[in-house]
Amino acid sequence: MASPLRVGMVAGEASGDQLGAHLIAALKARGRPMQFAGIGGPRMMNQGLVSHYPMEKLSVRGYSEALLHFREILSIRGGLTKRLLAERPDLFIGVDASEFNLGLERALKDAGIPTIHYVSPSIWAWRGWRVRRIARSVNHVLVMFPFEAPLYQKAGVPVTYVGHPLADIIPETPPREEARAQLRLPAGKLVVAMLPGSRRSELQYMANTFVLAAHRFWQEVHDVHFVVPTVTRETRDMFERALYENQRTDLPLTLLFGHSHEALAAADLALVASGTATLEAALFKTPMVIAYRQSPLSWGIMRAMAYLPYVGMPNILAGERLVPELLQDQATPAALCAALIDLLRDADAQRRQRERFAEFHRLLRCNSAERAADAVFKVLERRG
Repeated sequence: MASPLRVGMVAGEASGDQLGAHLIAALKARGRPMQFAGIGGPRMMNQGLVSHYPMEKLSVRGYSEALLHFREILSIRGGLTKRLLAERPDLFIGVDASEFNLGLERALKDAGIPTIHYVSPSIWAWRGWRVRRIARSVNHVLVMFPFEAPLYQKAGVPVTYVGHPLADIIPETPPREEARAQLRLPAGKLVVAMLPGSRRSELQYMANTFVLAAHRFWQEVHDVHFVVPTVTRETRDMFERALYENQRTDLPLTLLFGHSHEALAAADLALVASGTATLEAALFKTPMVIAYRQSPLSWGIMRAMAYLPYVGMPNILAGERLVPELLQDQATPAALCAALIDLLRDADAQRRQRERFAEFHRLLRCNSAERAADAVFKVLERRG
């Protein structure tokens, strides 16, 4: 019997944990004995990953937030690097979390351990020097969006377009009535999903804003029910605290632990913090408004890094401002409420969003886990 292949993996947040879990399942389905160790969340651990550190330690967003945790994160990366160099896995796969993973991947690649980065860092939004850094750090990149592959090919970096696993998981026709029944939402109401972020640092800047925007909306549109999925108990507690601190516990609202897909399937409209949730909302064909706030320092640095005109993936895929984006100082409760009401009253805008979202779904539905697993085994074969 062949000895197990040993694979190191690191994911740094909930979306990466989901991607990593699907990839592990696809790799194990090939029948070759495999062992997985590194850092991951509950989904990857359920697939057999041994996590040496809690994934939550890496789940920070924004430059100022990362600086606050810099020493701890650096210590974790140093400890994991030392451990992996001693254990010498057959392969390492970094799932997103590029600021953590690229340095780790560079050390492993320099030591002769093949490295794959799954989910392209935002090279299409940042400066081109990132491509050179990635080329030095990895043997192969797996990208989820079709416009990313040519950027790597031009730079001579081996790359495979695999599509997005969410497009495989999410049905092309969302089960709205089933989702509403499952969540026991009141009949005959307009349902608005609010997704204020998956990290503590996001809730710190978004929770109060979303609560106050919802209250304003309720004053204008009385037959509404809000549904708020949260990723962790801590982020759920933070949102609940925002309700109490702003004296808005009377909002017609269902607060969930998990169940973001059901919430988006059930919703007529969504208010979404920029991130993976914007793509999820698009795949559920839910017309949306995108909002984002972060610390002034992080915002200033991001602006200086010359981001594209859009931050939401639906707009990046569309190449236009298909979805309203209200960022930083623009993302006030009054402005978010007004944008939602404008969208509610504009049937053509809702239809345009849904039509383009359906196009994105067809584009990204590629059986991504199988494609990614094929690419992983090709890298292993080249190693010999």
